[in-house]
Order: sequence, then structure tokens, then C-alpha cells
Amino acid sequence: MMQVFEFEDQKWFPNFIRESMTDYLRYVLNTTNFYRPTTLLLYDCLSQSHVNYCVDLCSGGGGPIESVIKNLKDEHALEVRFILTDKFPNKEAFNFIKKRLPNNIEFIESSIDAVEVPTELVGVRTMYSAIHHFERETIKSVIQDAIKAKVPIAIFDGSDKSLLTIVIIIIFHPIAFFLFTPFFKPFKLSRIFFTYIIPVIPFCTIWDGVVSILRLYQPGDLLKIVQEVDNNYKWKAGKVRNNLYMNITYLTGFPENN
Repeated sequence: MMQVFEFEDQKWFPNFIRESMTDYLRYVLNTTNFYRPTTLLLYDCLSQSHVNYCVDLCSGGGGPIESVIKNLKDEHALEVRFILTDKFPNKEAFNFIKKRLPNNIEFIESSIDAVEVPTELVGVRTMYSAIHHFERETIKSVIQDAIKAKVPIAIFDGSDKSLLTIVIIIIFHPIAFFLFTPFFKPFKLSRIFFTYIIPVIPFCTIWDGVVSILRLYQPGDLLKIVQEVDNNYKWKAGKVRNNLYMNITYLTGFPENN
């Protein structure tokens, strides 16, 4: 895996910049319904576990969770509750989403590490647009922790590891920031200043976006990892294409005795 840092992973990185970056990601993922093709995969995990709870790891600013909830309801008539967690929880964003979907959202205010999830947080563990942040051994620990808790896990990450995707990021993100920043919620004056006056937020987001593409895992990479930790789980990995013609890598697993 390529050893290049992402700003939002660094402990020293200003939290208000990180939160503005994850708010932007939430806006893009939900507006485009980026992860819609993964709905059936998550539904299968929920069906196998006979629960309607998901514990979302590395939630950032909420990611695509609003659209995921809507997709499950529209396509499978399933009302699901998500517990949002993160190592650097964006509490303001979590509160914003909870107010919009009070019957579907809970969140943990304290820092939650994906490799050591509290046992009282029960449900299908999900991870969107995050697995590329981790080294191989850390991914193994994330999976081992789910196996130890005997809960299903569903990991989704996009998009394509290609030069074209990098070019699209470099072109699209500045335009999107310029046009849509005033509409990002919750509204923050700091976001306006550090987008239009001193464009720190767009720069860091573009940098992290390019690095994310370089660090993407392929389905085969993830299957090799689970083969080292498999403990009576049924695993499935592959790619699905969304309405933007981008591929999403997925890995799902659940105890075979469910």
C-alpha cells in the first residue's frame, strides 16, 4: 500500500478543517447517492443477522448514511437505525443528521477506534469510504474485532484506482467547492473563510482525495486479509458500479451459523 499521508488522519490537523472536509464528503455522497448499488449487500447482512441496527465505523461527518437509510426503506421496506462513531467524532454533524432523522440515528460522542469497538455497540458493522485509510495489519484488526464480537461487517469504498479518477477529482472538487459551499450544512462562517479567502479546505480535500485513490484496496486484497483471520465467517468481495459509472469495492462477512 502506498505510504502517503492524508490530512484528516493526523492528530495535529485542526478539527474545524477536518469537520468541514467530512461535511463536504457527506454532501457529495448523499447528493449523488454514491453508494446506492451497495444497498442489497447491506440488506443481506442485516437479514442474516436478524437485526435492524448498524454500527457505522469511521463515520466522519456522517458520510452517505442518510441516503443509505433512504435506500433501505425505499428498496426493501426496512427501517434501520445507525449508530455513528468515529475516532474524531464530528459531533455537530452527527447532531445535524440526528435532527433530520431522529428515528434512525444515534451517535457516540466519545472517540471510538474501529479496531476496538465497545461490546455494547451491537449491530452490523459498516464502513463507508474509510478502509483505504488503514494499513493492512490494521484492517486485519478491524475484521478480527468484528469476528470476536460475532457480528456481521460490511465495508464499502470507492471509486476507481485510475489516473482518470485523479484528474476528475482535481477538476471537480474546486468547482463543487466554489458553487456549493454556502449550501453545506451545518452552516459555518469558518468554512466560507477557509474556502473562498484562504482555500485550505479545498486544497486539503483534493490532496486527501488523490491520496485516497492511490491507497484504494481491491477485492482480492481484502479477501487475502480475511483468509488470515477467517473464523467460521462467510465472506463476499467484489465491485459494483454506481450511477456515476464508478466502481465501488465491497467486502461483507457474517457468521455462517447465523
